[in-house]
Amino acid sequence: MKALVVGTGGVGQSIASIAKRRDPNGEWLEKMVMADYDGKRAADFVAGLKDPRFVAEQVDASDVDAVVALVAKHGADILMNLCAPNYNPPLLQAALKAKVHYLDTAMTLSEWHPTDPFNKTGKKLGDDEYALSPQFEAIGKYALAGFGVEPGMADFFARYAADHFFDEIDYIGIRDGSNLEIPGAEGISFGFSVWTTIEECNNPAVVYENGDWHTVRPFAELEKFYLPEGIGEVEVGHVEHEEVIQIGHNADRLKGVKKADFKYALGDDFMAFMAALRSINMDKAEKIKVGDVEVAPRDVIAAAAPDPNEIGKKYVGKTAAGTYVVGKKDGMERKVYLYQVADNQECLETVGVQVVTAQTGFTPVITLELLATGSLGSKPGDPKAGVHNPEAFNADDYVALMPKVGFPGGVVEMESEYKTAKDRQALLDAAK
Repeated sequence: MKALVVGTGGVGQSIASIAKRRDPNGEWLEKMVMADYDGKRAADFVAGLKDPRFVAEQVDASDVDAVVALVAKHGADILMNLCAPNYNPPLLQAALKAKVHYLDTAMTLSEWHPTDPFNKTGKKLGDDEYALSPQFEAIGKYALAGFGVEPGMADFFARYAADHFFDEIDYIGIRDGSNLEIPGAEGISFGFSVWTTIEECNNPAVVYENGDWHTVRPFAELEKFYLPEGIGEVEVGHVEHEEVIQIGHNADRLKGVKKADFKYALGDDFMAFMAALRSINMDKAEKIKVGDVEVAPRDVIAAAAPDPNEIGKKYVGKTAAGTYVVGKKDGMERKVYLYQVADNQECLETVGVQVVTAQTGFTPVITLELLATGSLGSKPGDPKAGVHNPEAFNADDYVALMPKVGFPGGVVEMESEYKTAKDRQALLDAAK
């Protein structure tokens, strides 16, 4: 398999580092081209890998023909988009024009409803991407949409839970939080793309319910949620995220799930900071005139804030990402949380990047391996081409590979009628 990675920031670097470690002898990864608008950044990173399979290139992700030429130059089988999601449209077109597979970790952007944005959806996340499915089907290739950690791993977990833990599903909630901190530091820090974080935290949050989507205000309906492996209880609230869209698009594969949402733990200070940005329009992506130049307020924040990849190296603690599922098993209500917990210092030592970007990188590597070895798309009911999310594929091989790439998953059986029945039976079984 030959892969072209467009975007050599933290996640792109994570993918290369994990892939090198996972397949040191080139059993399925023949070449990985690391391309970036900043050619020097790509070249410096590749030089540090010291592996001839990895090569650096300079490219403008918005230039479709330049990306197509790069695919042809290296004979790439897949275009992996690790840029900000505003570059999805040209990179999707490049994959179509080059007739290769495509993968991203975030889907095309949404647009607010023109008159009632906090109740009704406008253009949803991924709408423009799903619309291209017939074109990818026509060339017999996949557009693997939303294959990071969230979205991505969380969506594979939704499918895995449906296949193995439930007879029917009522609710799927993505739950994410951490106990990360920078010792002695004060104020706000961004652990991921500044631009994307502002987008997610200020847009109307989307909820799937009874076959359709609606919106609520960001951070609405705060609730407590317990995260495993020493993180503990956090407060989570609604945030716009692709999983909610992807779960709805794949409800028929998820035992008829009736409702889905995404809630994230950001902390009171961060939520107040986002509210302050909204109040003075510093969250806006539309350009305004300042003196003799035009600039987007959000771009100013993103340019001025410390680099998340660098500031993230100072974090101490763990982060959890996962999927909370409620449904029925054997006629009883059941609740489980499927998750992955990663430690920041361990990620720095093993992957070379901070924990959030490291977590985002392992799913693309597993997916690339599954595609290269013929596993992805090989199970009954798996699609053979088109724009698809992780829920569309059997998740067994994916979950089995998680510990092998250094990111093992876990499951918590939460208090429920089903758990009580099993616990009572366990007491009796112990005496047999």
